[in-house]
Amino acid sequence: MKYRALGKTGYKVSEVGFGAWAIGADWGRVDDKKALLALHAAAEQGVNFIDTADVYGNGHSEQLIAKFLKERKGKGKIYVATKAGRRLSPHTAEGYNGKNIEKFIDRSLKNLRADTLDLLQLHCPPNDVYYNQELFDSLERLKKKGKIRHFGVSVEKVEQAIKALDYPGVATVQIIFNIFRQRPKELFFKLAKEKNVGIIVRVPLASGLLTGKYNLESKFPKTDHRNYNRHGEAFDVGETFAGVDYKTGVKAVKRLEKIKPEYMSMPEFALRFILDFKQVSTTIPGGKMPSQVIDNAKASSLKPLSVSTHKKIEKIYEELVKPQVHNRW
Repeated sequence: MKYRALGKTGYKVSEVGFGAWAIGADWGRVDDKKALLALHAAAEQGVNFIDTADVYGNGHSEQLIAKFLKERKGKGKIYVATKAGRRLSPHTAEGYNGKNIEKFIDRSLKNLRADTLDLLQLHCPPNDVYYNQELFDSLERLKKKGKIRHFGVSVEKVEQAIKALDYPGVATVQIIFNIFRQRPKELFFKLAKEKNVGIIVRVPLASGLLTGKYNLESKFPKTDHRNYNRHGEAFDVGETFAGVDYKTGVKAVKRLEKIKPEYMSMPEFALRFILDFKQVSTTIPGGKMPSQVIDNAKASSLKPLSVSTHKKIEKIYEELVKPQVHNRW
C-alpha cells in the first residue's frame, strides 16, 4: 500500500481507503460479522483511512467502526472521517448551522467512542450552504473546542467543490470521480492542488458497475439503492451507478473489459485509473467481504495505466457516457 498527503490535514493516508456506506445500510442486508472481517482485512492490507457518515444505518456504520477500532487497538493509527447534515428533516440549507452540526458531531463522537473527530465533512448539503460564511466560521470554532481536528465537504457538483475552496479552513473535498464521471479532472483537481486541499474520491466503482459483475439480467434487493434509487427517488441519482443509465453502463463496461490489462481485475483497473491522477489523496471503495477489500487494495501496488489505455478509456467515455453525465454534475 502506498500513502499520500491528505491536503492540509498533515495526515498520510492510504491511496485506497475504506468506504463504510455498504456496512451501514442501503446495499442490501448487512452481516456485522462479515463487515468487521472486511474492516480488519482492509487494515491488514495497509488501509488506514475509513469514511463513514452518521446516516449510514442511522449510526450503525459508525458503531461498527468503533467496535473494529477497539479490537484493533495498539496496531497503528486509523483515520476516520465521518459526515453530518443528512439527518436534517427537512434537509434544507437553513438547517446547516453551528448548533445543529455540533449536535450531530456529539452523536458521532458517541457512536465512534471518540473524544474528537479526525475529519468532519458536511454531507452533500444544499447549494446555498456553500455561500454561508457563518457556518464555516462555526466549524472553525468547533475545531478550537477540540471536537473536530479538521473539516471538509462532500459534494455532488463540481461547481460546489470549487466554491468550497474559497474557505481557508476546508481541508478536504469528497467528490465522485471514476471512469464514468470524469469532469472533476478538467479544472477542480488543479484548483484543489493549488489550495492544498485533499481530494477524497467516492463511488469509484460506480456502485459496482465497474466491477464487471453485473449484466442486464442482474437483480438487486429492495433495500439496495441500486434498486430503489435508479432515477433519484431517494437521493441524488448521481450516487447510484454514478448517474449513468444502467443499460448504457453495462455496454460501456463490456468495452472497457476489452482494453484492460490482462493481469488486472476490473475493480483494480477502475481504481488504478483514479490513482493515476496524483491530485487524488485517497479513494474509498466499499466492501462487505474481506475478498472485496483485498482486491481493492491491490490497485495501489499496480503500475499506472499506459497513455494509450487512458486514451481508449477517454474514447469510451466520450462516446457512451459523457452525453448523460458530464454537464449534470
